[in-house]
Order: sequence, then structure tokens, then C-alpha cells
Amino acid sequence: MAEMKCEQCGSLDAVVHLTQIVNNEMSTHHLCHKCAAEKGLQGSEDPSSNHLLALIDKVSSGLPDASHMEATQCGFCDLTFGEFRKTTRLGCPQCYEAFGSQLPQLLRRIHGSDSHTGKIYLPPDPSASEMEKRLEGLRRKLDRAVQVEDFERAADLRDEIDSLALVEEAT
Repeated sequence: MAEMKCEQCGSLDAVVHLTQIVNNEMSTHHLCHKCAAEKGLQGSEDPSSNHLLALIDKVSSGLPDASHMEATQCGFCDLTFGEFRKTTRLGCPQCYEAFGSQLPQLLRRIHGSDSHTGKIYLPPDPSASEMEKRLEGLRRKLDRAVQVEDFERAADLRDEIDSLALVEEAT
């Protein structure tokens, strides 16, 4: 298989493959180490190596009063910032508040931003499935009304189905 070349410089092999979703449009970029570093991105030559730990150490050691930050503790789960640096995992949602002053700078250094810009999970619209179930039930009732020749009820059911179908089409 041929190696993919860097999109930016075109000369080196692409080793960083960045997928971004902005305004529901996905774009993929293939960059070499040098061009990725220029953009503030870091790829991993060895998937087993943990560059995140080294980066957290580097970032947090460069911040003022690093020894005080090490002892900063979450009041809910008792995780210290030093333990977070070792594991790179927060213990609970309250850790975001406990380490709030340190996290934005750390996230900007690691990810290039302190806000999420990736994919989000959108659950299926429950009202749409409920609407479909309602329409299905009304259609069964309409079939029964026609079978027993209750045409007045069938006409009412037909009108209700038509109005629900219009609402569903509008959404």
C-alpha cells in the first residue's frame, strides 16, 4: 500500500490524520509530523507511548505554584491534581470545578482548544417514533371501521390521519 503524503508540504509521509466536524460538515486532513506540530497537533509514532502524560507534566510544571496545584484536591472524590497528572483521568464531574483554574490552559495545550468541537450524540427524536406509532394505530382503526362499514368513523379517522401526516411532514 502506498504511503499517503502530507497535504500541506506534499513531501513527507502523512502520519497525523485529523478529522474535524464543523457545522455538521466533516473534513479529514493528513499531515506529516512537522506540519502537524506547526498547527499545534501531535501524532504518536508509537501507539503504546503516552505523550499525554509527558505533556501534562510539562504544562503543569511550567505553571506558577506547581507544588500547590499537586495538592489541590476534589472535595467530592478526593482525587488530587497530582493523581490526575499520573492517570490523566478525572475522578468525577466535580473534579472539573476543583481543578477548574488549571484545566482550560491544560486542555488548550493538549487539544488546541478548551471547548469541544467534535461529534456529538443526538438521540433519535422520541416524538417522531411516537407519531409513527400513533399513525399506525389510527390506520388499523380505519381498516376496521371500513371492514364493518362504519363510514362516518372511517371518515373521521382518515381526517385525523391526514392532519397527523401533515404535521409529521412539516417536522
